[in-house]
Amino acid sequence: MTGNLELKLQEVMERCPGRIGLALDLDGRIIERNSNGIFSSASLIKLPILLTAFQQKERGILSFDEKVKMCDIEKTGGAGVLQSFSDDAVLTVSDLLSLMIIVSDNAATNYMIHKAGRPAINACMKDLNLTSTELNRDMMDLEAIKNGLNNWTTADDMLKCLKAIGEYGFLPEVSRKQIEDILQKQQFTDKLPFHMDKEKVYAGNKTGELPGIEHDCAIIRFGDRTAYAAVLIDQLQNKEAGRRTISEIGKFIYDELLIDNQFS
Repeated sequence: MTGNLELKLQEVMERCPGRIGLALDLDGRIIERNSNGIFSSASLIKLPILLTAFQQKERGILSFDEKVKMCDIEKTGGAGVLQSFSDDAVLTVSDLLSLMIIVSDNAATNYMIHKAGRPAINACMKDLNLTSTELNRDMMDLEAIKNGLNNWTTADDMLKCLKAIGEYGFLPEVSRKQIEDILQKQQFTDKLPFHMDKEKVYAGNKTGELPGIEHDCAIIRFGDRTAYAAVLIDQLQNKEAGRRTISEIGKFIYDELLIDNQFS
């Protein structure tokens, strides 16, 4: 990793009008800024929920082929497509997990929170050593929000989730590959992957956003080089400024991965 990358990241973070948390692991080299700062997780919380589901599948607790009737799924507002499905539609648990990530579907997420169980999700987060991540409410639970309950995480905890997906140890290779395939189908790619040539690199990401909040975390691979990146920003008056900051960080990481490579 070149020292120039750290300088470029420092400059773009200094220009960011919000509070930022960064955790980057590029080929084992770490760059951090406020990586243990606690942020409202927004939809990043869906990543440990996904990991819990795969952990339960490996343990024989959860079948991804199980059929779920749409009439058994509570429709919620915010992101997602299930709210427009007819009540006679039938999906699988696998479908719901994919929708939870690729279109950040809140109804699918809430179903999976209750299907997997909050205690199991908390136990999985403990297994992952997510020391500052908390799942305290369902998606779009306005009453809980009004009562001060929120979901929390840090850039460092999101980095741990990404590495649990990208590296051997937490899950078998077949499950890790399935998760990477889901992340690569992400529909919200206007942050970390925005400036990346998707035909040249693997980029799989999960975003999060709420009023004043812009987050993204991603696995980026080129050849035998891998970057795990988590960028969390809050206190934004202008959401576009946050999105632009994250996309610039993604571009610098992308450029670094391709540097000095004869195939770039």
